[in-house]
Amino acid sequence: MMAQDGLTVSNEAGVMIITLDRPEKLNAYTDAMGRALARAVRSASEDDTIRAIIITGAGRAFCAGADVSAGAESFDMAGEGAGNFGEERRGKHDSFIHALFESKKPIIAAINGPAVGVGITLTLPCDVRIAAEGARIGFVFARRGLVPEAGSAWFLPRLVGLPQALRWCLSGRVFDAAEALAGGLVSEVVVPDQLLPRARAIAAEFSDGTAPVAIALARAMLWRLGNTAGPVDALAVDAAWNIALGGGPDVKEGVAAFLEKRSPSFPGKASADLPPGVPWWE
Repeated sequence: MMAQDGLTVSNEAGVMIITLDRPEKLNAYTDAMGRALARAVRSASEDDTIRAIIITGAGRAFCAGADVSAGAESFDMAGEGAGNFGEERRGKHDSFIHALFESKKPIIAAINGPAVGVGITLTLPCDVRIAAEGARIGFVFARRGLVPEAGSAWFLPRLVGLPQALRWCLSGRVFDAAEALAGGLVSEVVVPDQLLPRARAIAAEFSDGTAPVAIALARAMLWRLGNTAGPVDALAVDAAWNIALGGGPDVKEGVAAFLEKRSPSFPGKASADLPPGVPWWE
């Protein structure tokens, strides 16, 4: 287990668990935390022993938003108090949003308590969000004189639809886990002591019997191609990749395992064996 800059990171049976770990501050976000999150996610993305990532919070909160201990100057980019507001001014490699979005591994956000402002927008590039009963969520930017950050104006409408995104962001109000479930922001609400076990079970769904290379490519395709005007772009990408993969060792192992009624053991590594042309979006 490693602790650094407000995070604790542990590896458990092929799952990296990233815990926002400032419980005395309700895990309030700082720029140092954002950089540490980016490093952890990028490390997991290139570590072939890791098959999935879980992000959760220590104590009773997930993340109560940005650390505003600097008072009214907390978001003043011209001053010294905006140490919690650096996502927009740092390079791509240090950006947690880029790291989450570009991950080769599935990411599950286990929202164990209050998740407000950046505390909820940092979960939007995750593939699955589940919440504990009692969690409270809010896109509160309009109530702080700010606009939705961390790319959330792109992520949120894709996840919940424009009308729901508008209602939550334009009101800036805080709502409960049941409303988050009804609105499609989270896929499940569970009792608190079952939150991490359920997240681990979802991680197992993504890793048991699946090919790491195929998972990395499917994640990239679905995030990037799902909002194109038609299927033409997706057809071009999936055709090229299936041709590249079709004669390879993963597909041969997958078909053989199916015919032999056994669990597959895929040799391909997401760190090294993605087909030529990836990343196609660059």
